[in-house]
Amino acid sequence: MSVYIVSPSASKDLNQIADYFLVRNLEAGENLVREFNKKCQYLVNFPKMGRSYAHIKPSLRGLPLDGYIILYEIIDDGIIILRVVNGRQDLESLLL
Repeated sequence: MSVYIVSPSASKDLNQIADYFLVRNLEAGENLVREFNKKCQYLVNFPKMGRSYAHIKPSLRGLPLDGYIILYEIIDDGIIILRVVNGRQDLESLLL
């Protein structure tokens, strides 16, 4: 059975995103979390559908999520979510 694992860094990212939406737009935050879970489940079944970020790290892939990018790696029994970052951030500086 394939699974997705959320790394501690990605969990921290999600908590920060949730805190942001908590004071601004709770419904939008709830929708984002729902979409995150849906996309992760979809990635478990189709792990190579995300864009390759091999120029940053050979096994790194990413999938957009409402202005954010879900950064992940494929592992033997699924995927591991490494980070959830704003799509406008400098990804190389975040991950190096």
